[in-house]
Amino acid sequence: MATKVHMEALSPTMEEGRLVKWNKHEGDPVKSGDTLAEVETDKAVMELVARADGQLLKVMVPEGTTVPVGNVVAWIGKPGEKVDGDGAAAPAPKSAPAPEPQKRAPSAVRSAPEVAPADVTRVKASPLAKRIAKEVGVDLKLVQGSGPGGRVIKRDLEGAPATPAAPTAPPTYHAPPSGVPYEDVPLTQIRKTIAKRLAASIGPIPHFFLTAEIDMERAAEAREALNTQLGEAGGKISFNDIIIKAVALALVQHRACNAWFQEDHIRYWNEVHIGMAVAIEDGLITPVIRNADMKSLRDIGAESRELAGRARTRRLKPEEYTGATFSVSNLGMFDIDQFTAVINPPESGIVAIGSVVAKAVPDGDRVVVRRRLRLTMSCDHRVIDGATGAVFLKTLKQMLENPLAMLL
Repeated sequence: MATKVHMEALSPTMEEGRLVKWNKHEGDPVKSGDTLAEVETDKAVMELVARADGQLLKVMVPEGTTVPVGNVVAWIGKPGEKVDGDGAAAPAPKSAPAPEPQKRAPSAVRSAPEVAPADVTRVKASPLAKRIAKEVGVDLKLVQGSGPGGRVIKRDLEGAPATPAAPTAPPTYHAPPSGVPYEDVPLTQIRKTIAKRLAASIGPIPHFFLTAEIDMERAAEAREALNTQLGEAGGKISFNDIIIKAVALALVQHRACNAWFQEDHIRYWNEVHIGMAVAIEDGLITPVIRNADMKSLRDIGAESRELAGRARTRRLKPEEYTGATFSVSNLGMFDIDQFTAVINPPESGIVAIGSVVAKAVPDGDRVVVRRRLRLTMSCDHRVIDGATGAVFLKTLKQMLENPLAMLL
């Protein structure tokens, strides 16, 4: 009996997937665990694997097609077993030998194979692993494979050392052909998800905003001293790392802000997991630093760099971008003075961080130059009242203006 290949939910929030590439084609032998196709989910490009042995009898969905989770995309069965146009299995004739798999036409049906570096082609690896290795500069000969027969698969590349990459030229943008007034570009899965989640947030959720200006002089001095002590090999502490730590500690003191709005209840978290907004090529993703209140600045810095790097290459695991209890969005590196961020439901709050800039401020009867930061908190009014958010923001301001307060 032929086996259906369904579009699987490859991430917790996935509702549909775009079939990027078939790695197996009709007539190819298939073993359970083989990578059948690469699927673009709402967060990453992941592998759709076979759940049965046999032959790929029929491909129901062409490359580039978006398919809802649960739909049948292919059939696996015995050689010669028939399936009709709707994908319903039909028994093969018992009196006749199984026919030979139909030979595929050459390049008219299959596109020319992608040329891979020599280091990639000498190693058994899944097509997705090869592509990721090529993108991030990992030598597959140095990676221990955990797939069937020792094959290198996607998860084996997590944490693998990258080889130095040659500098690349900036992208060249070509003017559209003369007489073409516009170009329609289909939405990627991540852009579709962003659109849905924004509509589910900014519409139904009653946002209100609180803004404070914070003196970052002491935090800047502490950061400079810590980075001097860490040296070149120790990694650098960023302002964002300090803010994440301060937000986490402030949430410990103000549990009312560390909460999720649910349909018929509010969930107040005893753990603090900070979502860190990261811009990627076609959208935004929020990796999560778990138990951020219990981690050192050095650990937060190392983890945030690791998560941000893998977010940009679409290599995060689902558990690494779900489950935040509160989020931080920082546009300070783009010289943005102040902005408001949209809450990521079911969370009830997010802080938006602007640039740290030198400003002239009064100090008694004189004017001094101090490094300052504008921070805006977006609150879900169903969970956080105005005074509740203001008290949280006051604690956060005190911690950032006096970093020693984080040790209390």
